[in-house]
Amino acid sequence: MSELTSMKNIGKEMARKLCAVGIDSREKLVETGSKEAFLKLKTAFPQVCLVHLYTLEGAISDTKYNCLSEDKKKELKEFSDYLKR
Repeated sequence: MSELTSMKNIGKEMARKLCAVGIDSREKLVETGSKEAFLKLKTAFPQVCLVHLYTLEGAISDTKYNCLSEDKKKELKEFSDYLKR
């Protein structure tokens, strides 16, 4: 879990949730990707929201989540909206 918390944007609570869905290392998160990791989290923890998806993408790309490009945010929001249908 400490490996995950050393990534940008990943706090203890997010790391705990990621571990609960089988993503227990930096490598697994990168391999899984932000969208698939978000889908797993959303299934196990329905209260996760778009900000969590931004957080995951930021962690993978080593960027603060609020510094993601507008294009990337739009792409991620469209994915999140799609899951709501």
